[in-house]
Amino acid sequence: MSDDSADVSATRTLWVTGAGSGMGRATAIIAAQNGWTVALSGRREQALQETAAEVEALGGRAVVVPLDVRDVAAIDSAAALVAERCGRIDALVLAAGLNSPKRLWSNQLMTEFDAVVATNLTAPAHLIQAALPALRETKGVVVLVSSYSAWTYSPIAGVAYSASKSALSALSRTINSQEAAFGVRACHLCPGDVDTDFLELRPEVPDDAARENMLVPFDVARVIQFVLDSPPHVRFDELVISPVSQT
Repeated sequence: MSDDSADVSATRTLWVTGAGSGMGRATAIIAAQNGWTVALSGRREQALQETAAEVEALGGRAVVVPLDVRDVAAIDSAAALVAERCGRIDALVLAAGLNSPKRLWSNQLMTEFDAVVATNLTAPAHLIQAALPALRETKGVVVLVSSYSAWTYSPIAGVAYSASKSALSALSRTINSQEAAFGVRACHLCPGDVDTDFLELRPEVPDDAARENMLVPFDVARVIQFVLDSPPHVRFDELVISPVSQT
């Protein structure tokens, strides 16, 4: 369930995309444990309600705002709804992502390429643009959940995924260059292998033994919380977090 009627404007608000599972869900839970109101967005409303239930079971406050981030026409209204229900937006964590099992120039489908770029790059740009007025008011933070493959070349990541995630560095850098006067900060966060359902999209799905050596979503969420809790004069331009086994 979600607590849409509660007065949440007195606490800092985090808007998370991809909040129905994985790193997005973990980020929302950790933030709520640290006193933040969390606005939860993603394609699957039932999954968002499950995240909200976990948040509320821990004594936190959650607002569910369903959104398919590829529907760019719906992003402005979603941002307005978050601001209306929560009273403010102090941080935006962009954790929604997509990849395809067909990752090579020799087998990729351009329709899938377009969907990956729309999810991983075009949507974050639209979400940042929509949230910026509120973030300027609060001297807010943007965390772009990118990829190890955006920090260094990874042959298994794929053409579309590597290109779209690498471009998030430019989004982050331009925010930090152009929005510093408003106190807005961005972090390009590059996680290595994380044991989530996202692994099911790999051409060869890792087995249990391989997953045991990976990060878990809460490892990444704790890093995100560290960024969110940093003093307003501190900026983390880029962070890389990886398991010891990362190659």
